[in-house]
Parts: sequence; structure tokens; C-alpha cells
Amino acid sequence: MRRRALPGLLAACLLAAPGAAAEVTEERLANGLTLSVRENPVAPVVAVSLLVKMGTRWEDPASAGISNFVHAVMVKGTARRSGSELAEAVAALGGKISATGDMDHSEIRASALARFWRELLALVAELALEPKLQPAEVDVERGFLLSRIQKRRDNAPARAFDELYAALYAPHPYALPVLGTPESLARIDHAAIVAAYREGYRPARMILAVSGQVGAPEVLVEARRLFGGLPGGAAPAEPASPRPAGAGRRVEIEMPAQQSQILLGGLAPSLDHPDHAAVKVLSTILGGGMAGRLFVELRDKRGLAYTATSYYDPVRGPGALVLYLGTAPENAARAEEALRREVERIQREAIGAEELRRAKGYLLGRYVMDRRTNERQAWYLAFYELEGQGRDYPARYRGAVEAVTASDVQRVARQYLSTVTTVILGPR
Repeated sequence: MRRRALPGLLAACLLAAPGAAAEVTEERLANGLTLSVRENPVAPVVAVSLLVKMGTRWEDPASAGISNFVHAVMVKGTARRSGSELAEAVAALGGKISATGDMDHSEIRASALARFWRELLALVAELALEPKLQPAEVDVERGFLLSRIQKRRDNAPARAFDELYAALYAPHPYALPVLGTPESLARIDHAAIVAAYREGYRPARMILAVSGQVGAPEVLVEARRLFGGLPGGAAPAEPASPRPAGAGRRVEIEMPAQQSQILLGGLAPSLDHPDHAAVKVLSTILGGGMAGRLFVELRDKRGLAYTATSYYDPVRGPGALVLYLGTAPENAARAEEALRREVERIQREAIGAEELRRAKGYLLGRYVMDRRTNERQAWYLAFYELEGQGRDYPARYRGAVEAVTASDVQRVARQYLSTVTTVILGPR
């Protein structure tokens, strides 16, 4: 369960924030690939994140899920070793390796003991540049992904979120599930997997970030050797995605379950929008852990929900601010009405100075804690570069959050929660 950050603890965290004193070295290779290395002498571990500009944002209903499908097949083996041999090789380094697709990017993620950084980087390069992509593995992974899709459909919260994004974002690609659909996966064959891989794994679409107990000069030399020979090319154009409809729909889904799922979602700013920090604070005030209004008012005081929280994740395209309740079916109508009243209250009444201060402390404290490991640091380095924000984004983000006023919170509540899409999922 989340707990609010105390002011003194927050100050200490910010002074000792991961990356505050660490050196970051960046370089763009002649072929277009971007390298970032963060030297962290504290822990004897190293993490690698290779982000690629391929994901849901580049897909359509016919190709939905292909980015994740490609990476599911990639980890099944390379030109040099099988998938099990690859897993054994990285385990011998005291580490792990994985590959997945997401909305704005796909990622190869790996970590190991720092003294094996050279071997780990070589394994990441091998997986990225020499995947076997065997036809037989495509059929096997298709079956596995279809089973995962069915599991999400059978899981009430997961299905509720999928239904919300489909209703909120359509016809934008963010409406598509990352795993794809049974119809799209049936159409994706081996040739499509190979073509998607070749289109995605071009240097101008790749950002390689390393964080750990390493020396940047040595890492850069090795990265140049491993990735510098790739042929260059122009950076990919941003996909011309249609705007989400965002038209306040209400979707009711009957599903046998012990709880009812209540979701209210509104279109929200992208990561680079001036309102991003204010909406993050708004989301924290409403659903930021045990001190959030939804938790206090609807769960603790009135007993209308088992789970009460909010979500607002940074993305390149339009974001989504989602308020979520899990409740007993007999309480669903009252819980939904109470949730709407909390939205109306924050739109109507300015928040107090203490509640605003507490929300900022919780938000920034959680942000620091999320960046405390080398694995997360490597991902953040690559992610901010991929999103066009640069390595100074954490400092700019903290400053933007600290500058948010009570009137800012009220303004964005009125703007981004004025028209919401609602999903109610549960038993009759």
C-alpha cells in the first residue's frame, strides 16, 4: 500500500536523488544510434536499456500487437544460440534479459554484475542485431500470446482498462491493446515479423542507455564496436495518427466477477505539454495512495470501494487520466455517483495549501524512489531521449511540479475531466 512522503524524507531523497551527482555521457553515432552512459559507483551492478521506436503508436487494427509479437519471437534465439542458451549465458553473469513491446516503444532490457558489463552489452547486441526469428517460433508464440489475451479478457480489472482505452482513444492507435487482438495475430505471419523487425531495428530508431558501476569511455568504445557498423539512414517520420474521439461514452459490460470495476477516463496532456505537471498533481490529489481523496473519502470514510486510485502515465501522444474504483456489485451505483461528486468537488472548490503541499511531496517522493535502481535509471535515460525531452527532464519536471498552484489544479480538473468516458464492468 502506498504511503505519503513526509517533507523531511522528501528533502533527503531529493538531495540524494539517483543521478543527482552521477555523470551522464551522451553520444550519437554516425549511423544515427544514440548512446547514453550513466556512471554510478554506488552498487556493483549494471543495467542496459535498448529502446526502439516501434510500438502501438505505429500500428493499426490489422497489425495490432506486432511490436510485442516481434520481441516475443526475438528472445527465442539468436544466430549464435538458442533461447535457453541465451538465458543461461546471462544467468552466468548474475543477471537477466527480456524483450517487450509497449505503446511508444519496444525494449530490450538486461542487467548483471558490473564486472560483466562487457559480456552483457555483447548479449544485448546479439539479441538486437542477430535474432533468429524462426518460422516455427512464430506459430508457438502466437499461441502463447493468444492465451495471454484470453487471460486479460478473463481478468476483470485488465479487461475494464482495455475497454476504457478502446472507448476513450478510438480511432487513435492507443486504443489498440499492446498484445494485439485474436484477429490481428492471426494475420501476422513470419514474413510480417521479419519485415517489422527490419523496419524497427534501424540505428536512427534506437537509443541505448547503460547505468551502473562502469566507466563511460570504455562503454562507449565497446558500444561503437558492437553497433557502429549498422548502416545508417534517416530518422523515421512520426506516424500521422488520427485524433482520439474522446467523446464521453458510457460502456457497461456484464461479466461474472466478485467485484465491479468503475473507471472514469478523460483525455489528458502528453509528456511535453505545459499542463503535464499540473495534471500529475491533480491525479495525485485524487488517487495518490492512502492520502488521496478517493481512498480517504470513498474507501475509508464511506466504505464504497476496496480499491480507489488514479493513473496518468507519460506518453508521446495524448495521455489519459483514469480514476479507478473496485467495489462490491451492490455498491456500484453509489460508488460511481460518489466518484463523480469528487470530480465535481475538485472542479468547484480550490484545494488548500496543506493538501497541495502534501500531494507534491508524495508525487516527487515516488518519482525519486522509482529512479533509485540502475535498471530504472537506464530506462529513464533512454525513455526521455526517445520522447525528445533530454537528460535534464527530471530537474525540469521537479521544478514544474513545485510551481503548480491551487488554481492550476482547479483549471486542469475542469479542462481534462469535463468530458469523461465511463466503463462499468461487473455482474448483472
